[in-house]
Amino acid sequence: MPSRLLISEELPQVAWHDDFIPSSSIFCWTSSVVDLLCSFLMWSKSILFNAFLASAVISAPSGFPSSGNGLWYTKPGVIWSRDWLPVGNGFLAAMTPGGSVQETLQLNIESLWSGGPFQDPTYNGGNKQPNEQMAMATAMQQYRSGIFTSPTGNIDNVETLATDPGAYGSYIGAGYLVATLNVTGTVSNYARWLDLDQSIARVTWNQAGSAFTRETFCSHPTEACTHHVSASKGTLPPLTFAFSSALENGLPTPNITCLDSDTIRIRGTASTPGMLYEILGRVRIKGGKVACLSLPVPTGFPPNATAVVTGASEAWISWVGGTEFNQDAGDVAHGFFFKGPDPHAAVLALLSGSLSTASYTTLRNQHFADVQKAFGAFKLDLGQQPDLSTSTDALIEAYQIDTGNPYLELLMFNYGRYLLGSSARGTLPANLQGKWALDTGTPWSGDYHSNINIQMNYWSAEMSNLDVMKPLFTYFEKNWAPRGAYTAQVLYNISRGWVTHNEMNIFGHTGMKAFGNSAEWANYPESAVWMMLHVWDHFDYTNDVAWWKAQGWPLLKGVASFHLDKLIPDRRFNDGTLIVSPCNSPEQAPITLGCAHAQQLIWQLFNAVEKGFSASGDEDTAFLEEVRAKRNAMDKGLRIGSWGQLQEWKVDQDAPNDTHRHLSHLIGLYPGYAIANYEANLQGDLTLVNGSRATYTKAQVIDATTVSLIHRGNGTGPDADSGWEKMWRAACWAQLKNSSKFYHELTFGIFENFGANLFSLYDPFDVVPIIQIDANLGLPGAVLNAILQAPDVPTLAAPLVITLLPALPTQWATGSMKGARTRGGITIDLQWAGGKPTRALMRVDPSVVPRPVQIVFGDTVVASFTTKAGLTKTLTSF
Repeated sequence: MPSRLLISEELPQVAWHDDFIPSSSIFCWTSSVVDLLCSFLMWSKSILFNAFLASAVISAPSGFPSSGNGLWYTKPGVIWSRDWLPVGNGFLAAMTPGGSVQETLQLNIESLWSGGPFQDPTYNGGNKQPNEQMAMATAMQQYRSGIFTSPTGNIDNVETLATDPGAYGSYIGAGYLVATLNVTGTVSNYARWLDLDQSIARVTWNQAGSAFTRETFCSHPTEACTHHVSASKGTLPPLTFAFSSALENGLPTPNITCLDSDTIRIRGTASTPGMLYEILGRVRIKGGKVACLSLPVPTGFPPNATAVVTGASEAWISWVGGTEFNQDAGDVAHGFFFKGPDPHAAVLALLSGSLSTASYTTLRNQHFADVQKAFGAFKLDLGQQPDLSTSTDALIEAYQIDTGNPYLELLMFNYGRYLLGSSARGTLPANLQGKWALDTGTPWSGDYHSNINIQMNYWSAEMSNLDVMKPLFTYFEKNWAPRGAYTAQVLYNISRGWVTHNEMNIFGHTGMKAFGNSAEWANYPESAVWMMLHVWDHFDYTNDVAWWKAQGWPLLKGVASFHLDKLIPDRRFNDGTLIVSPCNSPEQAPITLGCAHAQQLIWQLFNAVEKGFSASGDEDTAFLEEVRAKRNAMDKGLRIGSWGQLQEWKVDQDAPNDTHRHLSHLIGLYPGYAIANYEANLQGDLTLVNGSRATYTKAQVIDATTVSLIHRGNGTGPDADSGWEKMWRAACWAQLKNSSKFYHELTFGIFENFGANLFSLYDPFDVVPIIQIDANLGLPGAVLNAILQAPDVPTLAAPLVITLLPALPTQWATGSMKGARTRGGITIDLQWAGGKPTRALMRVDPSVVPRPVQIVFGDTVVASFTTKAGLTKTLTSF
């Protein structure tokens, strides 16, 4: 991006995309309308460099939420990842720098990927060929034998199992929409902001005797995005809407034509060859005229077109987009090709409805109503005082570790929910960048890393009452499971169920990725196990039996079936337990046996099978009994090592100075429960290295976990400086009820890893850093875990313990939470003052499974009851 961005030293607020303005020889000819277009395009560059001369805004702009629930700035954005602001509806997304004379919106379509079968018809999801199955079975036995006989319990590699990823591809940007006003003169009273209450980005400024406003939002009901321009006086200056792929590095130049007199049509491919996409942008006006004009281009170049608006009092463009990707075609019957029909008919149908006939006010109000319905059921108050005199970039710049700022922390909490809702309500789940990606070389492919990242994206969804989970589960069903069954058969010689690994695209990439000796991040067949706990959680929160029978249970059973066959007897320690081997603790180097992470996850998965069996309607009791038997025989992944740590591997090889970014062996602390709700009678009986038997108490396990968490450091180890690792640590400290360490880690992450636009930055010290959405989305989960905890339990007979304010920092001494959800179908409203609850209202859903509940504050059980449909409980004494 910086290589294509020229910055005026005299006017640092001005950013100009120099390669957008075409030469006059291309655009100038005799038509009067086009002459006008040509003139202001040639003027635009000089206009922008003289635009921002007025004094800066010193308070939040008029129209900014009085609650302070938004981000605001006094100058346009320059760096895409640091400054631009995101809008989205799940299906589409856009980033806006907040331009005045010219706005340059960078666009995304959720399924627009390079690679896959669209680029290489032989692409097979990174899998082995069918005739390699026996060779893989032999190699697996050799690896296991090597681990069991190794003096260290480790081997060097499992490269034979891995496969070159081939045309794995990447999530990519979809080009730029450029909206330019033909207006001159000094710009004053400039402001831009993102209103989180209404999910809309706005820009306002004064120029040439008029006040101008730009508004951009992406509507979920219409599956479209809209950009609106208006002026306070008279008519708008001439306005153009154009599309540029040149600004999107690597995107093949599309055909840009006029579908009709007011609609621009963009058709291109994600790569060459590659997936077909189409964007339709229809211009609507109040008064005046609009004309879509085909522009002359040099011989051999694709066609180009621009929409020109003259004499209008307001104008807006609504765009829709789609691709030929079809998730329903990702199975054996369709050859795993994922290809559907040409997207034109579908996007035209979207555009031909209310987007063509409704007024702008109607479209905007429809969007506002949907936002309120989607986000409004939950509300958090941290006792903050909104700061309407300090812009958001100044707030984050002034932020201090441990001191904190409850207003900014609440804002980031709400922003995380906004980003999740804006990226996860489409057909595909939120990826590593939500749905906002730049160019065609998205970091880590903008894919679905599934050893913490995609999981962290959804940490806050259930408890904060945000309905975004179904696209995630459908993605598992249609994208992971079909080819995952093939991977199970060919790579592991297992005919039941299905398996995936760490890195997944939208083309069913279920094989183990090979980049040299890549086991530390590629050898991760537990990815689907972790995700099935989200499947179980959704049922545990909602008791949606119809969904459970139709989708949840089949997913869970498939993954559990595979791991029943993958567990093997431990032939190294010979302690009678079942283990996984070979295994890697993500993303650590040792290839070994009995990784604590895997053992804890599979144990929790088998518990979910038992808890969900009755509601599933499944009559396969032999499967249930096999789950119970192998669960009881499993090593539970909880072992205290030589320096008091919770071991990461069954072999005691943890290093006290290991500050690795992952907390994989602490998965049972958070977000799991194998540690947090440890039960000695279920998990504690084990054989030690010397052959003696031992049973750990919960206190011993928690102490060892604490030792490991301390030694893991603060999330700035030699391997990374990511926001997500700090949010995971914050959530873990909250689970341990340590409010000071929770708040320290939370504030350290905010201080270290978040930019002016509050995006989490992978390397915050880079001039143009990479965004990693998981820290943005994980932050609300960590915050919630300090205010309300209700971790899962091994059995439905065990009490569900709901802890109020377990790690509340002193900075949030007064506050409230409304509409929070917990397991068991319970909604909780909570108020507190002086660091103590003052009122808790619990409402039980109309359809629940009766289960015992304990309400805890501090170390005291303040209430106990058994849930039943419609039950209401109010507590005022703590």
